[in-house]
Amino acid sequence: MNPGAEVRSERVITGAAAARTRDLKKPRVGFQGEHGAFSEQAVFKHFGQDVETVPIKSIREVFNLTEVGAIDIGVVPIENSIEGSVSESYDMFLTSSVKVVGEEVVRVVHCLISLPSTKMSEVKVIYSHPQALAQCRNFVASMLAEPRVTYDTAGSVKMIKEEKMAGAAAIASQKAAEIYGMKILKKGIEDYGRNFTRFLVISKTEGRKQPDSKTSLIFSVPHTPGSLYNVLEVFARHGINLTKIESRPTRQQPWEYYFFVDVEGHHKDAVLSKALAEVATKTVFLKVLGSYPRSKEELV
Repeated sequence: MNPGAEVRSERVITGAAAARTRDLKKPRVGFQGEHGAFSEQAVFKHFGQDVETVPIKSIREVFNLTEVGAIDIGVVPIENSIEGSVSESYDMFLTSSVKVVGEEVVRVVHCLISLPSTKMSEVKVIYSHPQALAQCRNFVASMLAEPRVTYDTAGSVKMIKEEKMAGAAAIASQKAAEIYGMKILKKGIEDYGRNFTRFLVISKTEGRKQPDSKTSLIFSVPHTPGSLYNVLEVFARHGINLTKIESRPTRQQPWEYYFFVDVEGHHKDAVLSKALAEVATKTVFLKVLGSYPRSKEELV
């Protein structure tokens, strides 16, 4: 047998095995926070357990790493049913080239978490993400404890454990307490029981067209009377239902805004495609963020 052919054959086999390994590799899904964060719960709820979750410090980094392909998918919070919009996510959509390919809604149950040796009466400082602190504002006030902002809910639990912070507690998920081996002092401390966070799934590439979709887009209009009405009238005339509208300052001119809108339908559907073409003539800026299947979550 030709030795050179044997070597080439071995390389082919090795290459085929490597290709199969790549095919079997779990998708890398990035989220803001540490393991145990609610964003990670959204990842598992949407994709199941067969993914590799990648903790990332900030929402901006989730967008950036998704955009350059350093992670396969990103999951970012977009709004909470109690505290409203997550402005950093909205602002990133203006400049990022990522596409929205899915959404997920997660029921948020906050826990007060501490070192195993800490008693409820000993808690003087409570750490968490600003949204979590806001969602538990009344409880924190009743504790007569000082609220302190950190970048993440689960990250606060991790910090208290690593720094052995007696007299401190964190607001985070039950899963975070389990992961870091910490004690739950009290569960369900959010001020309102119907507390949900909506997350968007982002990708470098557009998702496949699927039925029962919704579309997210951004637009801005001339600073003239009736300009917003003229855009909304287009959707109404075409029988397209708007499920959300949100305004954000342009930051270029005082009192001028971008409008973030969710509508029913896929942007490639004939009716919506025709409506968007007309909307483009009535706006100074229009960007379709993506079309994706609607979450089936029932908010009960």
